[in-house]
Amino acid sequence: MRGWNHTEWGGEVDVDQDLKNANPKDYDALVLPGGVMNPDALRINAGAVAFVKSFFEAGKPVAAICHGPWTVIESGAAKGHRMTSWPSLKTDIRNAGAQWVDEEVVVDGSLVTSRKPDDLPAFNRELIKLFAQSRSRSHA
Repeated sequence: MRGWNHTEWGGEVDVDQDLKNANPKDYDALVLPGGVMNPDALRINAGAVAFVKSFFEAGKPVAAICHGPWTVIESGAAKGHRMTSWPSLKTDIRNAGAQWVDEEVVVDGSLVTSRKPDDLPAFNRELIKLFAQSRSRSHA
């Protein structure tokens, strides 16, 4: 798999599980990537949308940054949530029935969202905290 680095192709990364062979039951949490290209490709992939939806249906934690909430919207899971994102998604999020706010990180139930790469320290802090809480509850 090849990554994208701002405006140019980035390095290659080995993928240990293809989406078509991944079972959501095998995962405790999900992180949705930012940027424009990845979330745009994911939200038009029915398998990816179903995969994301299954995490919300199971109450598992999901973290999305930048344009990552597009896939949350497409899965039908945004409604009723308080979220943030890259500013251009504000209308999309509101149209999906969620409340959009301009904050570096928002935790709403099992969903963590952030706006942009500058927010990564806050995003990482909160997703680690939420994922750890969820894992300790599921193994109690």
